Amino acid sequence: MNSGKRVSLYRRKTAFDVTEQKSSSDQMKILSKFTDEGKKNAETLGIADKRNLSERDICTKFITPALREAGWDEMTQFREEVSITKGPIRVQGKMCNRGKRKRADYILDFIPYVPLAVIEAKRNTYNIGDGIQQALDYAERMDIPFAFSSNGDGFVFHDRTGTSANRETSIALGEFPSPAELWGRYLAWKGLTPESEEIVLRNYHEENSGKTPRYYQVRAINAVSEAIAKGQTRILLVMATGTGKTYTAFQIIWRLWKAGQKKRILFLADRNVLVDQAINNDFRPFGGAMTKLKRSIDKSFEIYLGLYQAITGPEEHQKTFKEFSPTFFDLIVIDECHRGSADEDSAWHEILEYFSSATQIGLTATPKETKYVSNIAYFGEPIFTYSLKQGIEDGFLAPYKVIRVHIDRDIEGWHPEPGKLDDGGEEVEGREYNITDFDRTLVIKERTDLVAQRITDFLKDSGNRFQKTIIFCVDQEHASRMRQELINKNSDVVTTHPRYVMRITGNDPVGQSELSNFIDPESKCPVLVTTSRLLSTGVDAQTCRLIVLDRKVGSMTEFKQIIGRGTRLHEETGKFFFTIIDFRGATRHFYDPEFDGEPVQIYEPSENDPILPPEEEKGTNDNETPTDGGETSSCSNKQSRRKIYVDGVAVERIAEREFSFDEDGREITQTLQYLTRKAVRRRYRTIDDFLMRWNAEDRKQAIIDEMESEGLPITDIVQQLGKDLDPFDLICHIAFDTKPLTRRERAENVKKRDVFTKYGDQACAVLDALLDKYADEGVLNLGDTAVLKIPPFNHIGTPIELVDAFGGKSSFERAVHDLQSALYKKAA
Repeated sequence: MNSGKRVSLYRRKTAFDVTEQKSSSDQMKILSKFTDEGKKNAETLGIADKRNLSERDICTKFITPALREAGWDEMTQFREEVSITKGPIRVQGKMCNRGKRKRADYILDFIPYVPLAVIEAKRNTYNIGDGIQQALDYAERMDIPFAFSSNGDGFVFHDRTGTSANRETSIALGEFPSPAELWGRYLAWKGLTPESEEIVLRNYHEENSGKTPRYYQVRAINAVSEAIAKGQTRILLVMATGTGKTYTAFQIIWRLWKAGQKKRILFLADRNVLVDQAINNDFRPFGGAMTKLKRSIDKSFEIYLGLYQAITGPEEHQKTFKEFSPTFFDLIVIDECHRGSADEDSAWHEILEYFSSATQIGLTATPKETKYVSNIAYFGEPIFTYSLKQGIEDGFLAPYKVIRVHIDRDIEGWHPEPGKLDDGGEEVEGREYNITDFDRTLVIKERTDLVAQRITDFLKDSGNRFQKTIIFCVDQEHASRMRQELINKNSDVVTTHPRYVMRITGNDPVGQSELSNFIDPESKCPVLVTTSRLLSTGVDAQTCRLIVLDRKVGSMTEFKQIIGRGTRLHEETGKFFFTIIDFRGATRHFYDPEFDGEPVQIYEPSENDPILPPEEEKGTNDNETPTDGGETSSCSNKQSRRKIYVDGVAVERIAEREFSFDEDGREITQTLQYLTRKAVRRRYRTIDDFLMRWNAEDRKQAIIDEMESEGLPITDIVQQLGKDLDPFDLICHIAFDTKPLTRRERAENVKKRDVFTKYGDQACAVLDALLDKYADEGVLNLGDTAVLKIPPFNHIGTPIELVDAFGGKSSFERAVHDLQSALYKKAA
């Protein structure tokens, strides 16, 4: 701004300050005055009735001229119709659409991307302050200190800094505050000195592509810049995977470098792919000032990017970072800092301590807090956090569905029959093997086959077999077996695309060489990638549409990182959401309060019995190191950790439940099963309450009919699950998580207890046939004498003869009642 404008702006300040001291009653008079003045302004412009103008007309004819008059530069200091969010993506089946985006009518910047105020405009048919709450919503989201509302007659002004005499006041069109006035208030609010302006007023890097920072990136960049301007030297920035941490880091570094505040900068990561992605993409504008660190140190550059492994090691001669003086770097940025940078025993920590005089910024999607490692203890509380949930709600991240597949052996375990031999001809130890053992110490080939088949079925059913997919396995050997099974299941595709399935693990250089092709949206193959941990963090897989979990994930930190592999949107290829298939119960983390981004849908497919999902394993020791070798302990005791390979074991998948979450994290029913659970638990608080009602009702079908009448289609659920389960077992399993029995199992249990001894041979034959009828066909109304007219009862005797065998109808009904009680006795 020129000096003339500055004089004019400060001259206007007096009018503004006087106005804000007005009392509430005075404000009402002012509002009335503004309305009258607004009419006069309209008449001056030749407008007969201002109330007929559109919102855009109000902006063009009244608000924009008021801003110009106040000294705001239209080209550099205010933006109109600014999209703040993209609008959340709503997923319905295979279809999706975007919700309404948040859009501000005006955002006023002191310099580009240093926002001071937001204005919400309304038509003149609205009151002058009707838009202030909407403006405040935007201001709070963007951390903008000043909010305004206008209908063209004047402004309602809200000061979020609390530095004004009145937090909210009204001003005339000609009294809008100048940039200098608001900037002075901003500096006071932030506790910034005039000397700090050199940092906070440094321009962002302008992309030739037209790329601009999103609102939360602006918040992060400005928050870090202001903290450094105030002398803070340890800073933690938390941003969900896929929200542009590297781009944010680049803008922070660019501003500090251009301001001359930080002359030599080190960007550290622990994966080559992270460093290369930064150099080739976001950090490219540094050009010749930038280099990648190698074992041979060149001190002639200003921006250094590198792997910490390249400059340190267990031996002293490997610690090449010490070739730099401890004060060489002014700024160090640590990407994915949750992976050990704050651990006192880690190589990261040694580097950070050596360069302790430098300002250090930790970037992470998942700040790590354990008894051993604390990012917060080292860096301090996060200066800014943008969560997965916020990213999904804003429409910047992809929502996701979850398919939970429960396998009978995972639920029930497996106990080998005596003398069972493994593939090596050795007898398998006779103990119970469970989900913790599978693929870690014991391999059931049929289980691997089932998982590979389910993945293949999903891709075929989706109509797109080229959805890029990451399958997380227990270890590298498991990843190798899974690769082989997937090749066999997809041999038709592999014939024409040999790299359709690849293993990418830490010990497989051929597989690792395909990583760049996997993450490249333009590269068709590989499509299905098996891994253990190598791809769990840091890989920018924009087009990944399917994540498969076939290993336990004990750490919330690692779980969030794995989910982050799919959260990036790629609208050019139609990727708006992704799917997680969970075979190991890892998605239990959704119910942990630490998790902050709920799925839009959870679905548990079934072909056979619905069985209780596995409970959380205690003491699961998932290796969280960035290497990809599975368990570290396997190297120290190979003899005891030898895997056992068996086949000939029947394996099936079971259970089904589907639901989603609302924006507050509450479950929203999506399936018949969950509807049933909710309704039954509302009617019967405990399983004992339900059992009492069930046993008291002679006609069991009456309870089913009652539920059907309330819109709970129990019959449909039975058909959907497709196995010979008693509705009693279905209801108890779905509503109370009990283990179900088949009708055949219930009938056999009654026969084993020999409860018919008091009856004669003909009566016993009837009861035995009733049990078979129940087991085969699921007949619930066993006491209905009409059943005695059909086979096999008509071969035992006539209905009258059969009833008389019990001593009459009442005795027959009592016998059937006792039989039904015996059927459900075990559950009691």
